[in-house]
Amino acid sequence: MRIAIYPGTFDPITYGHLDIIERSAALFDKVIVGVADDNYKNNLFSLEERLELVKFQVKKFSNVETKDFKGLLMNFVKKEGACAVIRGLRAVSDFDYEFQMSLMNKKLAADIETVFLMTSSEYLFISSSIIKQVSSLGGCIEGLVPKEVALALKEKYNKIKGI
Repeated sequence: MRIAIYPGTFDPITYGHLDIIERSAALFDKVIVGVADDNYKNNLFSLEERLELVKFQVKKFSNVETKDFKGLLMNFVKKEGACAVIRGLRAVSDFDYEFQMSLMNKKLAADIETVFLMTSSEYLFISSSIIKQVSSLGGCIEGLVPKEVALALKEKYNKIKGI
């Protein structure tokens, strides 16, 4: 069985992420969406909230599951018996960073491949950071994230603002 890991913080999950998940599910027997607990970002949503949002969105895929992980990605990849790491690319700037990460991952686990998938053109400009910024200012994010994610963002920012 060919297993791939699609790692990220998914804070929050967007249609760009779901595009990569759907296309990965067609390429591999099993895809595990790895929701990172450890990261160097200031997350809006807790690990539990992020896991819940991702699980709800991927339940329509029979060969996709969601798991959280801590520590080095390559340790998680080995533990799950995966042969590949999926990374989505939007622009050349993404590639520079992802290329460096893939080389480090190759050093840590020479037998694990990194598979880069270009994001579909309609999602090239979407990032979780931009989604959070627009949502925090009350802007429209319809068509960029699933409705459940938009609602979770609205509720989170209302809570922060004391509304």
